[in-house]
Amino acid sequence: MVLTLKKYLFVVILSLFIAGCSRPPQPNNINNVCSIFKQYPRWYWATQKTQKRWGVPIQVQMAIIHQESGFNAKIKPKRTKLLGFIPWKRPSSARGYTQALKQTWREYRQDTGRSSATRTKFKDATDFVGWYGHRVHARAKVSKYDAYRIYLAYHEGIGGYQRRTYVKKPWLVNVANKVQRRATTYEAQLRGCRSKLKKKPFLFFWL
Repeated sequence: MVLTLKKYLFVVILSLFIAGCSRPPQPNNINNVCSIFKQYPRWYWATQKTQKRWGVPIQVQMAIIHQESGFNAKIKPKRTKLLGFIPWKRPSSARGYTQALKQTWREYRQDTGRSSATRTKFKDATDFVGWYGHRVHARAKVSKYDAYRIYLAYHEGIGGYQRRTYVKKPWLVNVANKVQRRATTYEAQLRGCRSKLKKKPFLFFWL
């Protein structure tokens, strides 16, 4: 039976809605940003949009998400154990690609007006990182290209960063250096493949 135009449009919209609600699996090669964007072109378009909106470069966005979740939308802190063996509460409310805390995510949604943003959707995650990096730049005068310092503020909070709480946490300084190296690697990879990445269609919407 031939579908009417209305039915056809309904099927298309429903399919797009279902696709938009699903969360893609972790990329095959999380250490190569070109491979990630070739596998998930929409992720590239999302990071481009974030860079344009907030000024935080793609390599910094991706390096922070790599460190926080390894691009796994479903990751959460492991539950603690009651009496050593009974699964109990999680140590924090961190969740999703950015491992943002529930309160911080609520503040982000209120500040940006993006009330439907979720921690498990990649385009929302990149926008969150861009928003946070912009705040770090505005309040602590950190360059938006400085993955090392943005990550320290990301982990400690902007106030904590300004109080230099990270100085007593050598392990965190090591992690921040790791994020900076990752951003540098991603930037070099991106320079080599940017012209080959899929361009965003002119007529494109993403549920």
